[in-house]
Amino acid sequence: MTRLLLAEDNEFSRDMLTRRLQRQGFEVIAAANGREAVAGVRRDHPDVILMDLDMPVMDGNAAMRALKSDPRTFRIPIIVISAHASPEDVAEAMASGCQAFEAKPVVLRRLLDRIDEVLAGARPTPAPTAPATPEDPAPVP
Repeated sequence: MTRLLLAEDNEFSRDMLTRRLQRQGFEVIAAANGREAVAGVRRDHPDVILMDLDMPVMDGNAAMRALKSDPRTFRIPIIVISAHASPEDVAEAMASGCQAFEAKPVVLRRLLDRIDEVLAGARPTPAPTAPATPEDPAPVP
């Protein structure tokens, strides 16, 4: 079973995405801020990290830099999930160490594809900005 760490400060979004990912067969470890995310990654060694950018205590970019500078965690792929998706936000997130970026609202099918890509070591394709498809009618806020 693939283990994910989900760092998301919005409790509703975190709970909804956790349930949707668990229904897809993932083990999900939740963190409410960047500091919890860093501690959870170091403790639980997930296969992939889903990281929000705008969080209290420690933001997502600072958390990614901490994880990428740690020899125990630098190889774990990170997918950013954020409403802050300007070209500057994406460039900063990539410079901080993420392998892929998904803009909110998250479309589950696209996120699952990104997870598969980063776990396979493939270079993810750019995230489309199209709305959810009929196959995935309920984007995550």
